[in-house]
Amino acid sequence: MVNESMLTCESIPVMKTPLPTGKAHYNAETLRRHTLFCGTQVIQAKRGQQGGTGTLAVVTRTGFFTAKGDLISSILYPQPLDFRFYRDAIKFLLILGIVALAGTVYSIVILSRTATTLKELVIRSVDVVTIVVPPALPAAITTGTIYAQSRLKRDGIFCISPPRINIAGKISLFCFDKTGTLTEEGLDVWGVMEGSGAGFGELVPDPRLLPPGPVLSALACCHTVALLGEQLLGDPLELKMIESTGWVLEEPGAGEKEEKDGEFGSAQVLAVMRPPPPELQPQGIVIREPVAIVRRFPFSSALQRMCVVTVDPGGRNARVFLKGAPEMVASLCLKESVPAQFSDTLRHFASEGFRVLALACKTLDGQTDISTVERRALESQLQFLGLLVMKNLVKPESADVISTLRQAQLRTVMVTGDNILTAVNVARGCGMVRKDEQVFFVNASPPTAQSPPSLQFRRAAVDSDVDAITQGLYQGSVYYHLAINGQSFSALCEHFPEYLPKVLMRGTVYARMAPDQKTQLVKALQKLNYRVGMCGDGANDCGALRAADVGVSLSEAEASVASPFTSKSDNITCVPLLIREGRCSLVTSFSLFKYMALYSLIQFSSVLILYTEKTNLGDLQFLFFDLALVTLLLHTALLVLGQVAALLITKSQDWFVPLNSTVAGPANLPNLEDTGVFAVSGFQYIIMAIVMTKAHPFKKPLYANVLFLCVLLALCGIMCWLVLYPASFLRRVLQLCDITDMNYKLLLVALAALNFFTCYLLEALIDNGMLNCLRNLKGQRESKKQYKRLDALLCESPNWPPLDQLLPSQQSSLWP
Repeated sequence: MVNESMLTCESIPVMKTPLPTGKAHYNAETLRRHTLFCGTQVIQAKRGQQGGTGTLAVVTRTGFFTAKGDLISSILYPQPLDFRFYRDAIKFLLILGIVALAGTVYSIVILSRTATTLKELVIRSVDVVTIVVPPALPAAITTGTIYAQSRLKRDGIFCISPPRINIAGKISLFCFDKTGTLTEEGLDVWGVMEGSGAGFGELVPDPRLLPPGPVLSALACCHTVALLGEQLLGDPLELKMIESTGWVLEEPGAGEKEEKDGEFGSAQVLAVMRPPPPELQPQGIVIREPVAIVRRFPFSSALQRMCVVTVDPGGRNARVFLKGAPEMVASLCLKESVPAQFSDTLRHFASEGFRVLALACKTLDGQTDISTVERRALESQLQFLGLLVMKNLVKPESADVISTLRQAQLRTVMVTGDNILTAVNVARGCGMVRKDEQVFFVNASPPTAQSPPSLQFRRAAVDSDVDAITQGLYQGSVYYHLAINGQSFSALCEHFPEYLPKVLMRGTVYARMAPDQKTQLVKALQKLNYRVGMCGDGANDCGALRAADVGVSLSEAEASVASPFTSKSDNITCVPLLIREGRCSLVTSFSLFKYMALYSLIQFSSVLILYTEKTNLGDLQFLFFDLALVTLLLHTALLVLGQVAALLITKSQDWFVPLNSTVAGPANLPNLEDTGVFAVSGFQYIIMAIVMTKAHPFKKPLYANVLFLCVLLALCGIMCWLVLYPASFLRRVLQLCDITDMNYKLLLVALAALNFFTCYLLEALIDNGMLNCLRNLKGQRESKKQYKRLDALLCESPNWPPLDQLLPSQQSSLWP
């Protein structure tokens, strides 16, 4: 018994059994139930063979080739990010580099006309590059992400990949696991329905009321539950199943092994199931004989079933009990033992949202060697026993979260290993599929010796309260959903790749999906340019969580660190919160990027203007801007115009005295030209901080951030003080001229105010649709995203999907 939560996020201990006999090649992935993975914890170990000394294991991999090494490798070297914002940021920095080169050439030309030494000319020209290309840009962009990560942590969402927070703001589709994510983790036994070739009996709500026989024995024995001390460990479904029968599990200890083996013949006893005491059994039903489990074949997602071999006391009545997916179990049973109403009964329970398992058994003859017989031989020619019906309730938070996501124009998709009808019912229950929306099933089958591959779309059974939609079914918005199971999904990918994008565009329910198929689905959606999120809680979701752009694990196990986000809550309320924080962080990153770029361009403009006048900003003036104050093309133009206007206003004053042009650089400070440009550009840094602070719809308004508002008001007050009533010591430190003309100083403040209103108006026009108006004037352009183009195409296709028609594959011509 092994705890694999570190690797798989699965909190349920896993039972490991010896490798099956045979000559097949060993593969760790296909033989997971027989493999001990590095980093897992062995809870309990028992000897493998009668008379053996213990359990032996063989090392097959070490280092990064182990499962733990692969997990660590995925953390150290995560999937590379492909985010347009980061790509565009690099492109813009290259543009700024070109601007810096032009500014450097301009500086060399201007400074070469003055009495500047070669050393100073080189230093001051190259200095322009450090001004235009902001070195603090990467740190500034991460500021919003850091605050978002802090808020997420406060809300119980932990992140190991902060850049993914910005990507969460661009999510366009979110996939959800069903069991434990959308629905409750635990299951309750709803009832048992016995079945045979003659038909089904009545639903028995309490399994203890079943008569003694194979059905009750199957419920009591067909499991992999283990006993650790006094505690039962195993799958919650199996724990509920055993609890419903009232039978008691016993496991032989070290000193009891031979005694138990003797009680049940020569077979090696793994566990004993004893009926409850007579006084606890229903009236009229008395079961006295225990049953020993002598061999187990644990559940496999690929096989969709598990089975055990049991014997009665004395080694009598060796039988095989099997449980699993109803369709799979029925295919392994004798046809004459399966009720004729099997499909209709299964469809009825599944469409009501019940979790259904089928039971089967077979009696082994005395010649069968129980210890060596292969699983394939045991799981054939079985007798169908009946159905175990369990109820899995939808979590109360799921419907509200799905509704919120749909209102935000985000697609939601369910990916589950459960029955397709059960999944559709849960999808309706949580709001993924509304009552006025239809569901079509996608049935794809691979080629056989008699027929080529086929694809068919058929209408699902419609409840009486759901009106069939015939008019306007395909126009406008999506009024239908597609549901597909894992077998059809594999056939669709392999034999009908031309239909796969269309199915993905309308697919909402993906049922009976194996773990690798979930990963394959996520990658297929990403190929349509979707930004895909994935939310799950167990081992079957780990691959999909890593492959998704944003993976959210609801497990606190160590393996969840392979997912970018881990939530402490056991429901999906974390998803809208994560998307909100992602959008807020993304808007903040955009604002900071624009502000840092404009910050550099303001300083760049100031320096070039003053270079033209054969002067420059003082060192402490640079320091003041950098430490105290710290669309784009139009804003730059307005800012340059503001500074040029300040220079021209200064030169137009009667008392203006030109600077000494024979003295180069900062040596001619203070001067009137520098003082005027300094005054207006100082206000411009504050103006840009206000204008670039975005609010609706992803962030609170500026006035809600009291601390930031107070800082802005304080900086505005400091700049007004420096311009209107500067203290003498500050004038000396910042190398500013003492100007006594109050009208001139008020004119500079008015110019800064005008600059603020024009920049604010420009940004408001851009935010409120100027770009959309320009796009409309140019005409509607085709979206660059493949899924949007495909969605528009499907909305204009009234005949899609073609119902109840067998569609040929384009590859069928290759079929002999």
